[in-house]
Amino acid sequence: MRGFCHFLPVDRRLSLHTRVGLVFTALAASLLLVLAGFWLHGARSAMHEEVEAASRVSEQWLQALAGELRELSPAVLPGRLLGIVKPLGRIRANALTVTTVDGSVLYRSPPPTYKAGRSVPGWFAALLAPQFASRSLTVGDLQLTLQPDASRSLIDAWDDLLAMAGWAVLLLAGIFVASRRALDRALRPLEQVMQALDRTGSGRFDTRLPVFATPELGRLSRAFNGMADRLTAAVNDNVHLETEREVAEQMQARLQEERKLIARELHDELAQGITAVRALAGAIVQRTGEQPALHGHAQSIVAVTGEMQDGVRNILHRLRPAAGRALVPTLEQLLNAWRQQNEGIALSSQLAPGESPLADAVAQAVIRIVQEGLTNVVRHARASRVDLRLSRQGDWLQLSLADNGQGCDGRPSPQAGCGFGLAGMQERVAALGGHLKFEKPLGGGFRLLVRLPAAAVAISVEEVA
Repeated sequence: MRGFCHFLPVDRRLSLHTRVGLVFTALAASLLLVLAGFWLHGARSAMHEEVEAASRVSEQWLQALAGELRELSPAVLPGRLLGIVKPLGRIRANALTVTTVDGSVLYRSPPPTYKAGRSVPGWFAALLAPQFASRSLTVGDLQLTLQPDASRSLIDAWDDLLAMAGWAVLLLAGIFVASRRALDRALRPLEQVMQALDRTGSGRFDTRLPVFATPELGRLSRAFNGMADRLTAAVNDNVHLETEREVAEQMQARLQEERKLIARELHDELAQGITAVRALAGAIVQRTGEQPALHGHAQSIVAVTGEMQDGVRNILHRLRPAAGRALVPTLEQLLNAWRQQNEGIALSSQLAPGESPLADAVAQAVIRIVQEGLTNVVRHARASRVDLRLSRQGDWLQLSLADNGQGCDGRPSPQAGCGFGLAGMQERVAALGGHLKFEKPLGGGFRLLVRLPAAAVAISVEEVA
């Protein structure tokens, strides 16, 4: 049926019920056409046999009549012959013509009275009418000619064909209506499927379908319900992961604040006190050059306070690391964790931010942009490969993040994570005086290009004087 449907001029805007009904109707019409061909062949053979039999009977009757009339004189023969044949009219589907030796027509059968005045279309007559040879018989000086005439049989066949065509049209109409109603009833559950898909698409993941009685639709409903269960589980997992990520970010932010507070207290209280003790010890060293015992203890105090200053400085560096100096290790840790969570996506990276330190704000922006970009790849790109490139060109830091997925237009949109995440990137880059550009390469995918000023002086940890 699939191959047959390619030859049907069916409008694609028609409903499935109408199109399938038309296919069934066309198949039935093809079968009726084949049967009509067999009927025409049989009708032509029957017509030929009927007319041929009538012609043979008529010829035999004329031969018997001629045998009786040959004993008559030539003067009486014509009148007697015409007196016999005129009342007969047409002789069983044969036209009779009586002519003299010189070709003069004495008598010709009248037109048929059965279905008088009617005829069939020329194409039908050419298709069905058999060919017959005329039959001649000589009686004295007269010649009798029988010409078989199948015109009345053709009219009967034409009337039968019209009647059958009418019934065929009614039959085809009945098949079309019946098949359309049957399909409408059988496929009525598809409306429930469409409604369930619409509700699921609008976010109602608790939608389920009943198990339909039809085996095919039953498999469809079970597949849909299984998909809905898996989708609900995935959404719950995503919500759980998002919650965990938000909690982790909040904890990290609070931890950073606590570290800053502890570092500030160490610097303002302990470091200042150590500096004061070292200054006093240094003054004692300068004034006790002639007192070896006191001078030695003062030098020991200066040395110990110096070590304490180095220890406090190291603690401050650990509590408040400069993001610009730790950019590459932080990114490598982030990328390794991302690879472990997304093993189905190949991630290649090339990190070369240069030797000069970066401002903490710039480094933090790079980290956040990479995090958001990789999150968008997982959520929306459907990519199998991601390439990350970080390089330094003069006073500018260049960041490129490209994937081979389905891409995004780069404009804010209701699509979660695609538009609003990119908008946040734009605001972050603009605040630093940089440039952000989105590209869709000819080969497909999506590319994020970031250009940030790298000439800013890095903000280092306060030195202990």
